Amino acid sequence: MTPIHVIGIGLDGAEGLVEPVRQLVLEAKLLVGSDRHLNYFPHHPAPRSILGDFTEAIAKIRCHLATGQDGIVVLVSGDPLFFGLGRLLVAELPPEQLTFHPHLSSVQLAFNRLKVSWQDARIISVHGRSLDELIQALQQRVEKIAVLTDKTNNPHAIARLLISLDLSSQYQVWVCENLGGEDELCTEFTCDVLTNDISFAPLNIVVLLRQSNSELQLNLASLPQLGIPDRLFLSFSDRPGLMTKREVRLLVLGELALQPEQIIWDIGAGTGSVSIEIARLFPTSKVYAIEKTAAGSTLIAQNCRRFGVENVVSVRGTAPEILQNLPRCDRVFIGGSGGNLSPILEACSCLPAGGVLVIALATLEHLSTALDWFKCQDSWEYQLLQVQLSRSASIAQLTRFAPLNPVTIVSAQRLG
Repeated sequence: MTPIHVIGIGLDGAEGLVEPVRQLVLEAKLLVGSDRHLNYFPHHPAPRSILGDFTEAIAKIRCHLATGQDGIVVLVSGDPLFFGLGRLLVAELPPEQLTFHPHLSSVQLAFNRLKVSWQDARIISVHGRSLDELIQALQQRVEKIAVLTDKTNNPHAIARLLISLDLSSQYQVWVCENLGGEDELCTEFTCDVLTNDISFAPLNIVVLLRQSNSELQLNLASLPQLGIPDRLFLSFSDRPGLMTKREVRLLVLGELALQPEQIIWDIGAGTGSVSIEIARLFPTSKVYAIEKTAAGSTLIAQNCRRFGVENVVSVRGTAPEILQNLPRCDRVFIGGSGGNLSPILEACSCLPAGGVLVIALATLEHLSTALDWFKCQDSWEYQLLQVQLSRSASIAQLTRFAPLNPVTIVSAQRLG
């Protein structure tokens, strides 16, 4: 028989323990736990050690063991080895002296209350930690996230973070309080409401469930004329970054020097975000959004319907081959080349004098390819714009900058 039993307990107290585990507590010779856990057994005759100072508690356990006694019970919340005290106990005490008796964890209870499977959920603790891991998970568009909170990184702080990140996806936000207790409460909030002064029980977790953008209805009249937020575009769940980000998109639109009644090629159009911005700004122009896969072409068509634009033609095909089937153009934007940048640039030589070509490049190799090509041309003049942008992100009560991927914009004009 091992001398130390680490027992997980919920807000239902002693009544939530199965009989064999409850018996271990009743027979304990030393009880260790927080005030709340020890108060579940107010009449227990054994000596008590309050888990305030962990080092002091370990010293008392070792002293008890040195006398040759067993019957030590350590009471902890939920599952001791799930973001709990169990990891520290294993590090400080011989593992063969420990037996763990897990209770239902708060995360288990939360997902079951919400009736959502959780085997694929990301569990993140911001209890006494930074929000970096949560920011990364949100930017990766993780579908289900459970967040273990604390007084600083609380539901309000998480809502402010979601707003400041301006994600390409939106999340349902659930705050689950006192799970397993009589006053248990699970409530869904919008981020705007959650930033208000709402009181929550100290024992709470936040569950974030990613919504499909297709479920979100757009009010076209409320959209800005320029600079549509990234989150409003439909995108591929496995490739959330396949979009020219809003800040870069605005710079690209400026570099294109657009005018009414033009024909524009958007090569490697991704979600169609650049094409749709152009189409809304210049309804008399026509934009050909080129993507090489059927799925990509379909996604662009869906986004065009979503934003109510009718002057974008979604074209399935691989550049440069597909370009010869398109009308001669006045402007070209290359957002993706599929490894064919040099031959695509050759095909863009069909631009008339004064025509503008803009390329957004994320890698040094592609930038080198573009520069090598332009250096061999006499009929182009070009300039580079290196873009290194960061968005503000709320971190508890503070604000920091979260960087976007650097992009180099090449703007070139065809000479007469």
